Amino acid sequence: MSTLTAQALSTRRLDLLPLHVEHAEEMAAVLSDPALHTFIGGTPDTPQALRSRYQRMTAGSPDPAVSWLNWVIRLRDESCLTGTVQATISPSGHGLIAEIAWVVGTPWQGRGIATEAARGLVDWLSRQPVPTVIAHIHPEHRASAAVATAAGLTPTDEWREGEIRWHRSIRR
Repeated sequence: MSTLTAQALSTRRLDLLPLHVEHAEEMAAVLSDPALHTFIGGTPDTPQALRSRYQRMTAGSPDPAVSWLNWVIRLRDESCLTGTVQATISPSGHGLIAEIAWVVGTPWQGRGIATEAARGLVDWLSRQPVPTVIAHIHPEHRASAAVATAAGLTPTDEWREGEIRWHRSIRR
């Protein structure tokens, strides 16, 4: 099985850049609002903690069958990072499955950035050998549900750790 790697992607307004440890400083500021943790729990990371986390993430999954793909979202017009998108690719009974997630810093929310980034990621995944895309979303997180819907995912009746599984089959 070939492992997928994050490649630079572009959408109308955004560049999705493969995550590097050097992004930690700027991303710590982007993700500093405690409100971002309302649905996912935890608290904002310090730049040092984020740097350590990014080192682990960029080193890759300890499981050779699993690929961790992480991008920072750069808003071209403002030349700044605004959030992240990620995909964890793993084998399932029906080929590869990609679990995706996104977060956009509070100052940039409500501008369609998460939607555009998630769509760009799903479009890219649809050109990879990945027939299934899923996301897990808190049932009260309406903004994330809207992003998932825009990226072509639909809610299922499956739950995991208090979150609803959303699903999209990619037709070849």
